[in-house]
Amino acid sequence: MADEHPLKPFYSVLVLAFGCSALVATAAVGLAPLQEANRSIDKKKNILNAAGIYQKDKPVEDQFSAIETRIIELASGEFVANEESAAKGTAQIPPAVAMDASRELKREEDIAGIRALEKYSYVYLVKNNDQIDQVVLPVRGKGLWSTMYAYVALDSDMTTLRGVSFYEHGETPGLGGEVENPRWQSGWQNKKVYSPDGEVEFSIVRSSSESSPEEAAYQVDGLSGATLTSQGVETLMQFWFGEHGFRPFFNQIKKQGGFNG
Repeated sequence: MADEHPLKPFYSVLVLAFGCSALVATAAVGLAPLQEANRSIDKKKNILNAAGIYQKDKPVEDQFSAIETRIIELASGEFVANEESAAKGTAQIPPAVAMDASRELKREEDIAGIRALEKYSYVYLVKNNDQIDQVVLPVRGKGLWSTMYAYVALDSDMTTLRGVSFYEHGETPGLGGEVENPRWQSGWQNKKVYSPDGEVEFSIVRSSSESSPEEAAYQVDGLSGATLTSQGVETLMQFWFGEHGFRPFFNQIKKQGGFNG
């Protein structure tokens, strides 16, 4: 019997490795549409959660049919007519910001620590009996360890908070990670963002119970043991509801007599 070729074991391992790689690649390609569908469902679920209308026993797609997705230009606050071209921007989809559709923020502008601001953003109009009842907005900002991503729901009066859903972050579990705790998020409901003169009055405080009722209307209790995360939440709200965020959009809506004007 002839001796086995010394390279035969090597060739066998090589063929096996190639075959396994091909199987993994094929599986990855095949699973990609499913993974994308799951991401879309999770996104819609978080938007519904922020609006306070998510129901576990109903299909997400059916519930989301009450929401109209629009695109706005952040600088002008106007709805984009050609939404197909605007959708090529990142529209706050993590983790990267496409530089061809964004601008670098100056240090004094970047209170939320996001570095660059996209030209366009999605806004989600929640309807009830064919009337716009609330609007859900995508926001993000730097916490202690990570960039925090959330959806914030605002009443059609454009100042009263209906809810919030933090859905991606890398904050410390049990401390800053409590931004995703439904109990803490429930404390946002019916708080106000803007003062009567249109300034961002929203803030995170140690205890709103120590404030006057007038002050407490704009305050959410901070996270225990997570001062820097709480500060990050406050500054991201100040940024996204300020002149570089969604305030131009609200100004445009007010000029038209409100969402249902």
